[in-house]
Amino acid sequence: MSAVPTSLTPRLRPMLETDVAGVMAVERTVYPFPWTAGIFRDCLRVGYCCYVWEQGAEIHGYGVMSAGGGEAHILNLAVRSESQGQGLGRRMLEHLIDIASRYGVDAVFLEVRPSNKRAVALYHHVGFEQVGVRHNYYPDQQGREDALIMARQLRM
Repeated sequence: MSAVPTSLTPRLRPMLETDVAGVMAVERTVYPFPWTAGIFRDCLRVGYCCYVWEQGAEIHGYGVMSAGGGEAHILNLAVRSESQGQGLGRRMLEHLIDIASRYGVDAVFLEVRPSNKRAVALYHHVGFEQVGVRHNYYPDQQGREDALIMARQLRM
């Protein structure tokens, strides 16, 4: 019988301001146009739902969501490249949806680059549907890229 030491088991927990440096290390490697540390600190300061996947002393992923007015908006979700494909992103997404449901929201929204095929497939897999497009939303190496607006209804 083999057991994985608990220090090596990924753990989902609320993000702290002291996590911002580790979150930024992931952010810079997975996004060509990353958020700033100040944006993450602002999200924490205003009380957004901010969570990290921690393994040992390292951050392997994170999610940020705002909720209010009957809806939630997933603002950022990322898993470091070498940890992708292990279900961490799906579990983070499901955790944020569960929190949104507990807040009593009707729907959860997010934007995603159409070129991010893995993320689009993940969102479809957990019940999100495309509801619109934001033209020229994301900065891109060639100028701007559209964003798919996706939503998952929690209550009708």
